[in-house]
Amino acid sequence: MKTNLKLAWRNIWRNKRRTLITVASIFFGVLLSAYMTSMQEGSYDKMVDIVVKFYSGYMQVHHEDYWENKSINSSFDYDQALIDQLKKHKEIDFVIPRLESFGLASAGELTRGTAIFGIVPDVETQLTGIANKIVSGNYLKSTDDGVLIGEGLANYLKLGLADTLVIITQGYHGVSAAGKFPVRGIIKHASPELNKSIVYMELKTCQYFLSAENKLTSLVVNVADNDVMNRTLKTLKSEIKSPYSVMSWEEMQPEVVQQIESDRAGGILMKAILYIVIAFGIFGTIMMMIAERRREFGVMISIGMQKRKLSVILFFETLFIGLLGIVSGLAITLPLILIQAKNPIPLTGETAKLMEDFGFEPYMFFSTAPEVFWQQAISVFVITMLIGIYPVVAARRIKEIKALHGT
Repeated sequence: MKTNLKLAWRNIWRNKRRTLITVASIFFGVLLSAYMTSMQEGSYDKMVDIVVKFYSGYMQVHHEDYWENKSINSSFDYDQALIDQLKKHKEIDFVIPRLESFGLASAGELTRGTAIFGIVPDVETQLTGIANKIVSGNYLKSTDDGVLIGEGLANYLKLGLADTLVIITQGYHGVSAAGKFPVRGIIKHASPELNKSIVYMELKTCQYFLSAENKLTSLVVNVADNDVMNRTLKTLKSEIKSPYSVMSWEEMQPEVVQQIESDRAGGILMKAILYIVIAFGIFGTIMMMIAERRREFGVMISIGMQKRKLSVILFFETLFIGLLGIVSGLAITLPLILIQAKNPIPLTGETAKLMEDFGFEPYMFFSTAPEVFWQQAISVFVITMLIGIYPVVAARRIKEIKALHGT
């Protein structure tokens, strides 16, 4: 076996140009497929981050009628026993109470629709980190009667610190709600869409404003990641009974899941085309190598080399070419993507505006998840192994007399 490996390694360098061209095609195939996959998965991860870490959390507990109409009338009473029941699961990091509604924000003659979040400041920032996203002013305190607003909303309404924000909406059971709130701070929310409409109030202030004393619209349940969520969700759905319901972020945001799946399907198609190009590049080189060396093979078999041993050497030659391309591709791709992950590519012009209109940050993000790299390596390796069957079959079918005459 050792001799076969040495012969195969020496043989691929007998024609360096042919070998390097083939290795280069594999190298660029691995590089492009990994780069494209990283870009896709990075975008998906950011989408999930915006949904999970800046809004919904991984799971939420609602009144069973709430999600269909998102009406404050389908809220439920603050129940410490329910919170304790959720917290007893060690997979759950924290539980965040919220009261959410919609209203019309106004300043002077300017108005805009707004999303109102009643929060417990110290608890809410564990998930969203909004205390670290304040660009002006201070974070809310317990029993604070002021508000935090998104930078986009502040710019539109021309509001600054200590200015007054007027909010008009409908409270619990149709009660009219109107109030004036001093602006305590301005935040730059990660979601451009929420940045233009978000208003945070301290929970008790929000409950009083909406005439919804001791009411909540949701309990945000946070876990480490999607894998933990899938396990925990089944348990919670079996434990939490009517009048409550438990929903995952995927159930609350099906359009995000559909967008990811459809885009991922398009990416698979593009990579399939790329792999076909790689496969034909390797296959063409191997066919050329076999054709050029037919006389050589005929001589070797005539003086006693077994066809089985020759086929093994040819298989190893194909394997070495594939491995050289894969290893060199990963060696360049890994540091390149690590750099890109820390320095996402900013988008400009119409593309940036389109991204913001869809509620995403105008950047091209990259993922460094292990599967980004090993999936491409395995795919190209499998292609190489399949192509390696051809020289094995070709070596076993060589007719010595024809091969010696070069036919």
